[in-house]
Amino acid sequence: MNNILVPQTGFTGKHLTGEKIDKAVRKISDLSSIFNDEAAFAAAPPDKIVYEVESYLPVKDGTTGGLFFGITHLHPGMVGNEYFMTKGHFHKLADRGEFYWGIEGEGMLILMDKNRKTWAEKMYPGSLHYIDGYIAHRTANTGSGIFSFGACWPSDAGHDYDIISQHGFSKILVEENGTPVLIDRVKD
Repeated sequence: MNNILVPQTGFTGKHLTGEKIDKAVRKISDLSSIFNDEAAFAAAPPDKIVYEVESYLPVKDGTTGGLFFGITHLHPGMVGNEYFMTKGHFHKLADRGEFYWGIEGEGMLILMDKNRKTWAEKMYPGSLHYIDGYIAHRTANTGSGIFSFGACWPSDAGHDYDIISQHGFSKILVEENGTPVLIDRVKD
């Protein structure tokens, strides 16, 4: 009897393949609360794709000891002077950490602690980033092409988007003279 199994899910280096891959697309219209410049957001084309996520979720959501794996493809673009970015979140189970790593392109990992101290780390192909469980995180594409990064997180971590949706990060990543700069968030 042959006990060798062939995996039904694969990784091409940039994409996940197989029947059990969950795919999500986020457009400008899905990101109403994340950009600081509300006038620029209102003027942006609502159907413009900002990012796509491919996820392999081999266990039930909430399973203790399980892991999820994903790849995000963040498109280049701006809303006003803010780079296209992901929604950002804390984990519902605050003690659950996560790994991100750069695959293609360039971007920034924006991090914020519970005291609203915000900082950023540059992401690029081969960079590896450990995100402590108590830290909110989002990414921004600071390049001219697709910025792709991988993620691995506990299947019981959950995502808490509400705090970020209501209060945002304390700083935003903007382009000043062609350079990404973190500045204090000021709502219009």
